[in-house]
Amino acid sequence: MRTFFFLICLIFTSTFFLSNSEKAALTPYKFPNPVAFPAMPQSSDNPVTIEGVALGRFLFYDPILSKDKTISCASCHKQEFAFSDSPNKFSKGINGQVQKRNTPPLFNLAWYQAYFWDGRAVTIEDQIFFPVRDHLEMNLDWPTATRRIQKSKFYRDQFDLVFGEVAIDSILISKAIAQFERTLISHNSKFDRVLRREDKLTTEEFRGFEIMNDQSMADCLHCHSTDANALATSGKFGNNGIDAVEDPLNYRDFGLGGYTGKLSDYGKFKIPSLRNIVLTAPYMHDGRFKTIRDVIDFYSTGLNHSANLDAKMTHIKTRGVQLTEYDKNCLEAFLLTLTDSVFISNSEHSNPFTIQSSKRTE
Repeated sequence: MRTFFFLICLIFTSTFFLSNSEKAALTPYKFPNPVAFPAMPQSSDNPVTIEGVALGRFLFYDPILSKDKTISCASCHKQEFAFSDSPNKFSKGINGQVQKRNTPPLFNLAWYQAYFWDGRAVTIEDQIFFPVRDHLEMNLDWPTATRRIQKSKFYRDQFDLVFGEVAIDSILISKAIAQFERTLISHNSKFDRVLRREDKLTTEEFRGFEIMNDQSMADCLHCHSTDANALATSGKFGNNGIDAVEDPLNYRDFGLGGYTGKLSDYGKFKIPSLRNIVLTAPYMHDGRFKTIRDVIDFYSTGLNHSANLDAKMTHIKTRGVQLTEYDKNCLEAFLLTLTDSVFISNSEHSNPFTIQSSKRTE
């Protein structure tokens, strides 16, 4: 009896250590440490590994997660446009259904505290649940999505490798895609090279940088930091006076207020990053501005008195910051230095499918 008990313990212990060794075999993903970026927040329950990123990358580009298997995450988040859907004002879901807001780009997501224009998702994992089940986007219920993944030997093997031999479910699918999305870090623009002392701004570009960070001029720094915090966004929500609305209930799009239900949040939207701005037109939550110059002109002379207007919009009395044409040119020149051509051509972020590998997922 004692011998039998010993054997049972030995088998249990061996299985335990085998399981741990299998987990230890996964390779932690090594993130870059960009200059002037805050410390990168880490997910405590979804550590990023090279194997997990590879799995998430396949899922990101696979139309298997849409109802009719015609669109993937990458259909509306294209790498060449910094994972935005430029030049489209609104993306189209299955059957050509048009979305209600402009599609935000995907990069530097790990630093954000909320996602979507209205902040309805608080983690990258949460964000992934919405487009799959949205009837205007991928329109697929998660039980069906899970069954599809489970039927694929290719995906079963990959999930076993990354998460162990546990049942594949929507949570694991979202975790895998989130691991890939956390690696979409844009930190190799000309401005980044300047911060690393590998390049220099031209006279006009430097003047644009000064204009952007001068409260008496463009006054962009409160919402779009670029020096001490090079993310080029505060990541917060605000009302920038884009619409002349006196009663918050009259906003066509309630924005953050539509999610929180707070009257004081109506008309507020997530402040986007200015990184890669030349690649992500059109601009604003409704895509109303076609060019960077349109946006600059709006902040220069087009501000509106609005309900819940952000207190930082201190130039509202003059309807804007009143920039000269030369200053506008300089500001635009600086904004162009935020374009990251390395990011949009990085093969590690590109479509992993070939004709052969795509067959393996069916």
